[in-house]
Amino acid sequence: MKNIKDELQRIILGHEPAGEASQLKKIQCFLRSNAETSLAIKKQQRFKSEETAALLTFAGQGDIIYAPAIRESDFISEGAEQKVYRYDGSHVIKTNSGVFYECWLDYFNSLLIHNYFFPTTAYTFLGFKIIDGNLNAVVMQEFIVISEPTDLTAVKVFLEYNNFRNNRNNDYFNSELGLILEDLHGENVLSADGVLFFIDTVFYLTTSFYTV
Repeated sequence: MKNIKDELQRIILGHEPAGEASQLKKIQCFLRSNAETSLAIKKQQRFKSEETAALLTFAGQGDIIYAPAIRESDFISEGAEQKVYRYDGSHVIKTNSGVFYECWLDYFNSLLIHNYFFPTTAYTFLGFKIIDGNLNAVVMQEFIVISEPTDLTAVKVFLEYNNFRNNRNNDYFNSELGLILEDLHGENVLSADGVLFFIDTVFYLTTSFYTV
């Protein structure tokens, strides 16, 4: 478990060389630096507003705007935080407003943690897009064709084997890693030929994540 925590801390807190970092990691590094140089946390709503303004400037300078049109004819589904669209024969794109997170840094941390644990359904960050006046992140992910309904008992067994304990409904906590994992209902974990695919995870870091 120590090695996993070390690796996750390196992913979340480390600074990769610019040439090696993914777009997702570059955005996360920018946001972390922006948070560190901000005054001590003000009201969270104000902080996220300032964070969004800084992101728009950074995205424009770094050509990280997702320019292609997103067609409503490609719409598949939506949840409280995102909409899903067909991209090609094997991928979907998702637009996410970050509403589940107090700040954008939390959202990008969650994506990086997801990619570490679930590389089969890893997110690729494509850019930012203004939709209905709000900043959205646009990510790409493999399209999973389901073959049976998800057995949430199997999800629980799998996660508890990996030290994520169910603490309420479809939410889990790993005390050794200091990670919260939420909202794992049957639409966020898919099943194909008996294999579980985690497609929409919501990770949060707790203070114990940062301890050695």
